[in-house]
Amino acid sequence: MTGPISQALAAFRAKPQAAGWLTLPFFKDGSAEAVAAKVDAVVASGVQVLPPPDLVFTSLTLTPLDRVKVVVLGQDPYPTPGDAHGLAFSYRGTRRLPASLRTILTEMAADLDVPMPKSGDLTQWAKQGVLLLNTALTVEAGKSGAHMKFGWSELVDQAVAAISERQPAVVFLLWGAPARKRAALVDRRKHLVIEAGHPSPLNRLKDFRGTRPFSRANAWLAEKGLAPVDWRLDA
Repeated sequence: MTGPISQALAAFRAKPQAAGWLTLPFFKDGSAEAVAAKVDAVVASGVQVLPPPDLVFTSLTLTPLDRVKVVVLGQDPYPTPGDAHGLAFSYRGTRRLPASLRTILTEMAADLDVPMPKSGDLTQWAKQGVLLLNTALTVEAGKSGAHMKFGWSELVDQAVAAISERQPAVVFLLWGAPARKRAALVDRRKHLVIEAGHPSPLNRLKDFRGTRPFSRANAWLAEKGLAPVDWRLDA
């Protein structure tokens, strides 16, 4: 009997929205099944894995490959139960917003001259073509970074490369050193790359605030004849 993450993978494969993503080597050469098996082994040992299995592939489901127009890369899901739901930086918890997300939304509000949103759920962004993809799709409760070396990063590298190759015009918002390393996978002749420091308060350089990525992304998309993203979350 397969474990919950393997079952979630099988369910993802059956969805029409998965078609583009399933052409990646990660989903064709057994890598996806191998990573799912690693995570299932952790679950079988009694450790709580986040987000819930049915939400692990949310980012790819809500934003099919052929609809991607903005890419935001995160690191791994929030390690507190109830917070993460499969989208990078997005938050469904009941406490105050996580520090990095608060920095992102503060910048968005200042950049676009709109009110600071009360919600931290970024589902509306994902539905508009903003791929919110974490470098690892799973984490262990209370143990940030636990699955960063499980093999999920192959998926991220292949996704970025495929988007660069197949999509006509995409904005890549690369925040922090791990995300910025993937700029090398992007064809800058076709796409816009906006790099900045990580929005985490632990970033000593504080080189995220004031970069205005949201207005810059929308201006460029408009130049390409594409609909801008409505970044407001409480609209």
